[in-house]
Amino acid sequence: MRLFNKILPDKNSSWRTFAVFAIAVVLGLGFFIMREAEVVSYLSDNPQACVNCHVMTPMYNSWNHSSHREWASCNDCHVPHNNIVNSYYFKAKDGLYHASVFTTRTEPDVIFMRPASEAVVQNNCIRCHVDQVTETKYAGWIESHQANRTDRTCWECHSEVPHGRVHGMSSIKYNIAPLPTDQEKAVIPEWLEKEMESK
Repeated sequence: MRLFNKILPDKNSSWRTFAVFAIAVVLGLGFFIMREAEVVSYLSDNPQACVNCHVMTPMYNSWNHSSHREWASCNDCHVPHNNIVNSYYFKAKDGLYHASVFTTRTEPDVIFMRPASEAVVQNNCIRCHVDQVTETKYAGWIESHQANRTDRTCWECHSEVPHGRVHGMSSIKYNIAPLPTDQEKAVIPEWLEKEMESK
């Protein structure tokens, strides 16, 4: 209660009503923005949460048409897995950066990973494909086998995995937004729904 009194003006002040109203407006707007931004969906591993930001639609669609779709979600590659605190910290830090870029409409046509994200993706490639990276039976007859697999990034050779060869927002095949993550809304037009019910 003492903290509440420090924030608000004195009870007899004419500013108290305005201060309470202003705090309520700020909190209300905050909750509204969180609801509209689907903030809770980012706590899940559902890849469709990444499409809340429409600039990620090409990346989602290219992943969705790749073989990785069966084995790895966005978080499996783009979030560290050393501990849960670091996972959510990295997700929040990266997500806030993406949200600020998207909100200010400063996203580039071709999206590249930042160095911190590159390190995370490289570690996750090795985590999942450690057998292919450390295959010792080749070391004797393939020159610099170990160095070729650990001293450079995986996408230097595997540039099309899993997002394909073209990375521009306007140049990816199947670049249609997937079903919205908010499943409460119907995605079938009313006229079609009536037609389906009548048959």
